[in-house]
Amino acid sequence: MQRQIQFTCQLFREGDQIVSLCPELSVSSFGDTPEEAEAALREAVALFVEECERMGTLSEVLEESGYSLERRETPAPVEEWSPPRPLKTLHLELALA
Repeated sequence: MQRQIQFTCQLFREGDQIVSLCPELSVSSFGDTPEEAEAALREAVALFVEECERMGTLSEVLEESGYSLERRETPAPVEEWSPPRPLKTLHLELALA
């Protein structure tokens, strides 16, 4: 059975570097370009998942992070972990005195 984990990649500029963040799993990495930062985050998430599998805690970690598991049988069997989806994302502002 094929297994998949969906995750979010957010990119931020910090000085000369691009920081990549997976907020659901609290995993981050960086690169010189957005493409490098994304690739580095994919690698960091893969290593995180591999270590959780090695320790036997992957399902527990994903569930505690709000992920849900869906199993599909067609066209090929797939086990897919999906992160929590926000109802709405707001960018708010607070005036400081």
